[in-house]
Amino acid sequence: MAMRADDLIDRRRLRRKLTFWRVAALVVLAAALIAFSAWIYGEDFTGQAVDHIAKVKIEGTITEDEELIKRLETIRKSATVKGVILSIDSPGGTTVGGESIYEEVRKLAGDKPVVAEVGTLAASAGYMIASAADHIVARKTSIVGSIGVLIQYPDVSGLMDKLGIKLEEVKSSPLKASPSPFKPTNDDERAMVRKLILDSYDWFVGIVAERRKMTHEQAQALADGSIFTGRQALGNHLVDAVGGETEAIDWLATKGVDSKLKVVEWKDKDGRGFFFTRSMTKAIANALGLPDAGGDVIHELGADRLFLDGLVSVWHP
Repeated sequence: MAMRADDLIDRRRLRRKLTFWRVAALVVLAAALIAFSAWIYGEDFTGQAVDHIAKVKIEGTITEDEELIKRLETIRKSATVKGVILSIDSPGGTTVGGESIYEEVRKLAGDKPVVAEVGTLAASAGYMIASAADHIVARKTSIVGSIGVLIQYPDVSGLMDKLGIKLEEVKSSPLKASPSPFKPTNDDERAMVRKLILDSYDWFVGIVAERRKMTHEQAQALADGSIFTGRQALGNHLVDAVGGETEAIDWLATKGVDSKLKVVEWKDKDGRGFFFTRSMTKAIANALGLPDAGGDVIHELGADRLFLDGLVSVWHP
């Protein structure tokens, strides 16, 4: 009988363990299904089912960003978003990247009030995007401006001469594939590039003049590549107020947005890898002694600026 009682006790223990693991497995499965649904359908379950103020961070080097464009479009179509805060901290990037985001922000501003909140930096294409908002606030010591366009290319012809390397080429016309890093630029090539730059520069200045309600001459006087503090930018009418998120929310309130609404950050869904999430990459970066990478070590180190192609609107400190 003693053995029989022990068997019963063991069976009960085994059943408890099995019940525990079954429940645990169901919880894990449910969590996985929720996470998978969030990844597929773009929901991050952070309160987007109720009215809120959407916050979008635009940070680092700006390039053509399909995910960001899609996110802004989704925000524009969302009935629960009552206002939008663009949190900008960027030195700029490609001119085309800035243009595409600028245009999407203008579409968004046609349906909902949009305010730009400048953090440390909103220069070049970063300021271009900020100017698409209906209102700009910046910290007193924020860096704002650097309105302009440039093309940079190396000249390694001297190094090639030292190494005894010679480039042979056959071109359909003299300006094809110019400028080239493999030979010094001549006057005709520089003139071509300058026309390209001045055309885009004139377009950029026109945007600033239109959005900041200036004459073209007034905007051009500020578009010599200069950078300004937030206080200087306020005096030059490049921003509308000094402050941060509180001041941004206060402005949204003047446009009928309830200031008590929760501010919900709409994040980059594509940044969440299956095995390596941003937080995991951040932890690895910290363990290696690298900067707080936020999921993109190369991006944070600024190395992505080395690979910008085409016309760029970027400020290099």
